[in-house]
Amino acid sequence: MTFAVLLVAAAVLGGLAVLTEFAVRRIERAHPPQGRFVEVAGGRLHLVELGPPDAPPVVLLHGASGNLQDMRLALGDRLASRYRVILVDRPGHGWSDRPGGSADASPAVQAGLIHQALAKIGIARAIVVGHSWSGALATAYALAYPAAVNGLVLLAPVTHPWPGGVAWYHPILTTRFVGPLFAHAIALPLGELLVAAGIRAVFAPQQPPTDYRSRAAVDLVLRASELIANAEDITALKAFVTAQAPSYSTIKVSTIVITGDIDETVSPQIHSQAIAAMLPRGKLILLPGIGHMLHHAAAGVVANAIDEIASGGPAVATKP
Repeated sequence: MTFAVLLVAAAVLGGLAVLTEFAVRRIERAHPPQGRFVEVAGGRLHLVELGPPDAPPVVLLHGASGNLQDMRLALGDRLASRYRVILVDRPGHGWSDRPGGSADASPAVQAGLIHQALAKIGIARAIVVGHSWSGALATAYALAYPAAVNGLVLLAPVTHPWPGGVAWYHPILTTRFVGPLFAHAIALPLGELLVAAGIRAVFAPQQPPTDYRSRAAVDLVLRASELIANAEDITALKAFVTAQAPSYSTIKVSTIVITGDIDETVSPQIHSQAIAAMLPRGKLILLPGIGHMLHHAAAGVVANAIDEIASGGPAVATKP
């Protein structure tokens, strides 16, 4: 009886794995790479460039569970009239490789790979904009490469340790043997059912843009390798920011931190207000009635903050 049950389970999982492979091919055909591949140590990163090549550079770094299309949709075209905009698929996301495997979950390691890619395309110094998970990445970049950063704009950033853990499925995806099985056979069909609800939740109380799921290529995250990479990023983040947070006072560049006051994904108090208070040249903008996806809901505010940094401000800290 037990053997028969195992056979049935194996057949079901095998069937799901086959269906997953077909679904992955469909997703990748629908959302092919739209930029260029830049060689870094051990692999390639996928970048999209917009705007005049001789304009001031702005690097846009996306958050968790996404890719560069989210930042492009919110800010890319808006900024491209006056900046050289560089959108980056973080390692293991979108169409970028993850050359170091699980070691690339570290924002510091990702910063190193992105720094290599930017140097390859001639970017010596840029304004760096990071949303959510990439708040840790943007600050890690500024700490490691201060001469390469003209200023920071942090959007609902994760910067400090928080109470509690992560979603139930992230530890499953990062477990040896079990994680790949879950990712290759179960996660995609389950995820396809949950994506729409997840988008609504992360945008709340605002509504997502029309056709956001398709236009932001959200379904790319349902591929097994990206599911695992995303889970590794999220599960490693708390320990990383716990270690990094005491160093924020050494970031000397102008930094504008923007957050929605009713963000239920990343606490404004624990993260944005805390780091703004630590930065020598930090400024906090608190947006009333705005949730986590503020770069969509208040794109004009974000663009103005980038303009302010580009013009040399904020000259002095504005504390919460």
